[in-house]
Amino acid sequence: MGPVIAQKLRASGFHTVESIAVASSKELADAASISRDRALEISSKAREMLKINFSTAEELLKLRTRVTRLATGSKALDSLLGGGIESQAILELIGEFGVGKTQICHTICATVQLPLERGGLDGEALYIDTEGTFRPERMAQISKAFDLNSEAVLRNIIVGRALNSDHQILMVEKIDELIKEKKIKLIIVDSLVSHFRAEYLGRESLPERQQKMNSHLHRLLRIAEIYNIPVVVTNQVIASPDTFFGASDKPAGGHIIAHLSTNRIFIRKSKKNTRIAKVIDSPYLPESECIFAISEKGIEDITD
Repeated sequence: MGPVIAQKLRASGFHTVESIAVASSKELADAASISRDRALEISSKAREMLKINFSTAEELLKLRTRVTRLATGSKALDSLLGGGIESQAILELIGEFGVGKTQICHTICATVQLPLERGGLDGEALYIDTEGTFRPERMAQISKAFDLNSEAVLRNIIVGRALNSDHQILMVEKIDELIKEKKIKLIIVDSLVSHFRAEYLGRESLPERQQKMNSHLHRLLRIAEIYNIPVVVTNQVIASPDTFFGASDKPAGGHIIAHLSTNRIFIRKSKKNTRIAKVIDSPYLPESECIFAISEKGIEDITD
């Protein structure tokens, strides 16, 4: 491709051959202001360079050996997740306000900086904050629980305050650039749906909202797969008035988020500072529950 097309693609968040190879021809055409045929030619060349083709299940199993696991701070929650938070995947944390989703996000911003032998990924965290809930002083408190230098921990967390849904989408489009410059091993979006729910009101705006969220989540999933890192998103709940028995809350965002999140964990309050986490959807994790606690250390296993 020529320098003009290349510059337009970079401006739209396409910084690597991998990101072009996994993008749709429509995305590339819109980003570079070119025809769909020209975009298809570019993406096909990128796939050819990377030798993206059919593979046997045996070959895929070998590729799965690249998958890493990130400790959460609670061995019970790690066990529920099959050994920790999986890379190349999106983990969705669902629950009402005050249930501890943001506390988990703060804790894993510390654990990701731990060495591999301690369950970390020896890297930095990228935190997209949509509700203004990130607290650096909380991170300083949690870092002490893991015997980490609080100043070093704070330096290794890149925080972006998303002011609206378009700003949030733009931040995700710039992630490729940051990954090149930094040692990012974890991406967090807290919360995923907040701005979309506030800005797209009424049934008439629902198709546009879902389309934007679909594209947004696809990009996050591609980043997770290309760079072999875990992506964690938090999600709110909405009341389901037609439910007569059982829990009346369900995840916001509809089927789009349900289909694109790899593993979905529903968190609810229990006694005092304890929480119950349940796997509600996963391609391989069994539907099961665990109990963990929230304390000044972040999240941890219950002692009693």
